[in-house]
Amino acid sequence: MTYSIVARDPATGQIGISVASRFFAVGHAVPFVKGRVGGIATQAFVNPTYGTDGLRLLEAGAPPDAIIPILTGRDNGHANRQLHMIDAQGRNAAFTGENCVDWCGHLVAEGVSVAGNMLDGPEVIGDTLAAYQAAMDKPLADRLLIAMQAGEDAGGDKRGKQSACLVIYQDQDYAWLNIRADDHGDPLRELRRLYAVAQERFLHVVETMPTRENPHGMTDRRAIDDTIQRLEDARIAAGRPSASFMANKD
Repeated sequence: MTYSIVARDPATGQIGISVASRFFAVGHAVPFVKGRVGGIATQAFVNPTYGTDGLRLLEAGAPPDAIIPILTGRDNGHANRQLHMIDAQGRNAAFTGENCVDWCGHLVAEGVSVAGNMLDGPEVIGDTLAAYQAAMDKPLADRLLIAMQAGEDAGGDKRGKQSACLVIYQDQDYAWLNIRADDHGDPLRELRRLYAVAQERFLHVVETMPTRENPHGMTDRRAIDDTIQRLEDARIAAGRPSASFMANKD
């Protein structure tokens, strides 16, 4: 019912997952991420404990290729599951159960994996991976969205479209970006709009939030306000409308 990409950006250490499906609120069910630990996508006949317990095992130091047999070995329904993951060092692994609905399968490459089930064909994950690898000069969020659109253009979920999400963690326990389209006619397009909205103000504010290393965060917001205003002035001067519905509301 789903295809997804799990990746680690070697330049920034960001860990991200993007997923799309003809299923309501796929962003609630599939992605599990923790900063400095790793990311896990559990899909097909979802087992959320693959995500929760898998992250605990990653945090304890277990490598991804050792975690998959632990999770599937205790689960009598594992033949109906699909799972792929990456750790903070970039090690990755994937599993597709033999009873997942065709077309189903996965691809694993350096720093990235793509998996899907109930797809239009193998080109969905093939094109997703190829698009990701061709966009390595772009920020991770852009790269993941480009990759997912390539998979959609190749056929995506063979039942159609309904929901999608993009989640990225940096080195904290909270997400740097977590956007979802839970019930939408073109969810990947909506994700791109939400990402554009996030770039106008939200992501600049996130950079000021407290961290483990700086529990106070930025207490003088004048610098960030100046940055946001400068970007808004440049957008207006270029004649570009805001991507936000609320900013364009009369």
